[in-house]
Amino acid sequence: MKPPERILLVASPGGHLLQMLALEPAWNGLTRRWVTLERPDAIHLLADENVVFAYGPTTRNIPNLLRNLRLAWRTIGDYQPDVILSTGAALAVPFFLVGRLRRRRLVYVESLTRVNALALSGRLVYPLADVFFVQWREAVRRRRTVYAGSVA
Repeated sequence: MKPPERILLVASPGGHLLQMLALEPAWNGLTRRWVTLERPDAIHLLADENVVFAYGPTTRNIPNLLRNLRLAWRTIGDYQPDVILSTGAALAVPFFLVGRLRRRRLVYVESLTRVNALALSGRLVYPLADVFFVQWREAVRRRRTVYAGSVA
């Protein structure tokens, strides 16, 4: 399998975005595009990046899930990433659904705050992910979860 050249980074604003930025050694040097919500922290932290703003709020919001599915279809189709990396949260779900349909490699990093159980978005994308990282040894309860330390 050839190494990825193009990556789509999907992260909700706040802690999820900060964790994605902490993972920079993993994606630095790749051609990248970001997907997040249009919030002050994301606007500031990603000012010099290629960003697609998704529809929010995302948590348990069916109309925005449908809008974000359409956005994911368009974004993944236009950008053609080799891999989609997400640190959550609900924004990962439509991008992983479309990413699986479009046969992209999918990598998910569960939040540092999830010690004993996966978050709802983690449980939803787990069956879709090619690699599913957790940040606590205690969280390795499912087959295919990988503990490689924390990003903090």
